[in-house]
Amino acid sequence: MTSLRIVFAGTPEFAARHLDAILQTQHDVVAVYTRPDRRAGRGKKLSNSPVKTLAERNNLSVIQPDTLNDAIEQARLDSFHADVVVVVAYGAILPKAVLSIPKLGCINVHASLLPRWRGAAPIERALLAGDKVSGVTIMSMEEGLDTGDILLRAEVPISNVDTREDLENKLVDVGRLALVDSLSRLKELLKNAVKQDDTKSCYASKLEKQEALIDWACDAVEISRQIRAGAGRYPAFTFLDGQRIRVISAAVETKATAVGAGLIEEITQDSFTVSCGNNSLRIYTIQFAGKRPVSVRDNRNSDANLLIEGKKFESSASKE
Repeated sequence: MTSLRIVFAGTPEFAARHLDAILQTQHDVVAVYTRPDRRAGRGKKLSNSPVKTLAERNNLSVIQPDTLNDAIEQARLDSFHADVVVVVAYGAILPKAVLSIPKLGCINVHASLLPRWRGAAPIERALLAGDKVSGVTIMSMEEGLDTGDILLRAEVPISNVDTREDLENKLVDVGRLALVDSLSRLKELLKNAVKQDDTKSCYASKLEKQEALIDWACDAVEISRQIRAGAGRYPAFTFLDGQRIRVISAAVETKATAVGAGLIEEITQDSFTVSCGNNSLRIYTIQFAGKRPVSVRDNRNSDANLLIEGKKFESSASKE
């Protein structure tokens, strides 16, 4: 197996876990590109990306340009004499001039079965759409957004209880293997790459905060997808007695409901049920603004007056 000189470009944990897979091989990672440090947390302190943390732990050269459109930055990338640039959730578009710098071009690990779900939020969009299968695509990169030729695809099933975090972990597991496999026979895969069918593409736009607001007039199945898609990143939320409440974990109850959407139908020791436009939703974990997630049991022990049968969840903080 030929050892490749690799420049890696990525930023979040998803990317770091793929970099880790490369580091377990004989390939030589000559540089790591990641987005500039961002301020995070209440103290707004500069925070390293997961990729930067892993790279520094392995004594790799870390580069954090604001842009790769600059000729000086492009010359620096060229100086690494890379065989290939591996891009995983880098967070910035690579200009055309960069795509042609490595000998074998740039390849990307994308978290969907392209051409389905091109764009920034393929995991969330797959869950919201109720897809039964997802996967990872290794593709050669071109100027278009996730439009490059397909080198390799690996599928994973999506269960009706998978959260965003669950699906991401599944994709990491298959993505790491697919990436290492692709690098081991890259020239062969590039020679036999398959063009995408643009007629089957759909766009995975980044989620907006307002999309996390629960509309209780929807089917409980749709709301469940909304909750699962937001787990860990864009939590689904609603309002009760003027308080914003995030719904962290819930399950669909398939049954007819005779009460209005958003009403608390039933309360047990560990959960409560809310009526929806169709079916009901049993909720187990919630979160109040500025607080950590809490089980329904613990919440009822600390505040018995909030969750009461007959109360109604609203779509805004104003009380009627």
